[in-house]
Amino acid sequence: MHGEQLLNYVAEIADDKKAHDPVILNMQGISVMADYFMICHGNSEKQVQAIARGLKEAAAEKDIPVRRMEGYDQARWVLVDMGDVIIHIFHRDERDYYKLEKLWGDAPMITVENRLL
Repeated sequence: MHGEQLLNYVAEIADDKKAHDPVILNMQGISVMADYFMICHGNSEKQVQAIARGLKEAAAEKDIPVRRMEGYDQARWVLVDMGDVIIHIFHRDERDYYKLEKLWGDAPMITVENRLL
């Protein structure tokens, strides 16, 4: 599973885990790291971990490799690298502080509810 299909899958999983304010950044032509970034947050460390764990377990069910997961233990900013899609799961306070959507402001933004995929 790659690209838009993977993006749709991880967006559904994050939604199932009640991730807040998910946003997708189309990084194609902007970054060589991934085609898409998905950014969302949880309101507690436990919720951040639940979202990350849900993504990892769902990836394993579909034999999707998770290249790496960082920040899980602290649960303030968890990065889940699935190749074409990198998911940034923040604690609410950290998301407000880092403002990744602004940092990558030149990337087209797609709200999960209005995916154009």
